[in-house]
Amino acid sequence: MRDVNVVRTMPRTVSPTRPRAPGWVRRHQARAVAADTGSASLAGALALFVRFGEVTPYVTPYVVVSALLPVAWICAIALNRAYEPRLLGLGAEEFQRVFQCGFTLTAALVIGAYVTKTDVARGYVVLALPLTTALTILGRYGLRRSLHRRRARGSCMRRVVAAGHRAAVAELVRRFRRERYHGMEVVGVCVPYDGMGDVEGVPVLGGLSDVPIAVVQAAADTVAVLACPEMDGTALRRLAWRLEKTRTDLVVAPALMEVAGPRITIRPAAGLPLLHVDHPEIAGLRQLLKNLFDRVGAALLLLVLLPLLAVLVVAVRASGPGPVFFRQRRVGRGGAEFTIYKFRTMRVDAERRKIDLTGDGQGVLFKIRNDPRVTPLGARLRRHSLDELPQLINVLLGHMSLVGPRPPLPEEVVRYGDDVRRRLLVRPGMTGLWQVSGRSDLSWEESVRLDLRYVENWSLTLDLQILWKTWSAVARGAGAY
Repeated sequence: MRDVNVVRTMPRTVSPTRPRAPGWVRRHQARAVAADTGSASLAGALALFVRFGEVTPYVTPYVVVSALLPVAWICAIALNRAYEPRLLGLGAEEFQRVFQCGFTLTAALVIGAYVTKTDVARGYVVLALPLTTALTILGRYGLRRSLHRRRARGSCMRRVVAAGHRAAVAELVRRFRRERYHGMEVVGVCVPYDGMGDVEGVPVLGGLSDVPIAVVQAAADTVAVLACPEMDGTALRRLAWRLEKTRTDLVVAPALMEVAGPRITIRPAAGLPLLHVDHPEIAGLRQLLKNLFDRVGAALLLLVLLPLLAVLVVAVRASGPGPVFFRQRRVGRGGAEFTIYKFRTMRVDAERRKIDLTGDGQGVLFKIRNDPRVTPLGARLRRHSLDELPQLINVLLGHMSLVGPRPPLPEEVVRYGDDVRRRLLVRPGMTGLWQVSGRSDLSWEESVRLDLRYVENWSLTLDLQILWKTWSAVARGAGAY
């Protein structure tokens, strides 16, 4: 334990120089600036070409505006702090800030032209700024995907020192390892009472009072403090003061770890920053909008996919004896049962043979790799979730949603505990967090955790994000069997 001894003998007044941002952060910021500049330049050129077609003396002022647009755009994004390192590669705030810039600049230009009575070509304005915004968001999305790929290989990670009790720290380490796209890698741990050994393979660098020294020892740039009695308000304030000298980020994980940002607000009262947690909204106007979105979306998808569905019907019919569609009872919202529709992917004696295979299942779920009951065509359909397309009928009938928890079997629900039954507060979905996070590769506990996270933090924005990610998950076919 040489490292621990080094930490404990270091003076507590260590005050290193303020470090620069990690190299990958600076490179990513430079790429973002280049992408934003290119987006504004391309949008300005396209707006000129579409609106005017050719350069004339009348068009000269708009040529100047197009030339200055990239500079104004970069300045606006920088003022709105959309280049902050904490926004890179995670969450919707980066895109929201870009959208805010586009909306603000458009409104300012329109209002300015109205107040000054300046004659502005409306077609140019309608094209230039919205197109700049759209291209910038697409560029940022491409950069984010590239960053996630690098993080999957273990690069471009933030070095984190985690402080808290062993059990909580171990759970944090496991989560960061599962979801590497967050860009957090725990390189050191500080736990109370016991400064020896390791936690999930991460070395313990000292107690809770040793966090600033552990940051220096591990060359970390972030400290994650988990809820524990020892780290009260006074201790956190003093820790923040000590980390301020090294420009180390401080993040605090609340006890309610499955509650997402939109449900949390800070309400100061009597000088205390109180964390207010809204109840999940599972009824009312937002739920009505979700139902409308689901049914309209399902109807449009059925129309668009009708030729593909016809081909699949013929293919399943020709794959062997048995019906085209597989019908099964599932449990929906509030525990109500319904009949789910899928394309048949198994042989006709699948249910009888299931008895001989149940020993290979995972907990409550029954999922096995290389299931001998699955037909060759069925394996291909399952890999890309094509067998689930008939569930659009269930969505249209109101039994299911486009996005939601996995639809369980009645025999699974019988074995649910009180916490797990909370999954039944909303309609099950064709896709969900489980679909874009590993599908059948997930354990039962992980599947439940993701479903409960969705129930607790549902929003239409989250649904759209999951639907967007579903295309990538289905195309890769990972975790489907």
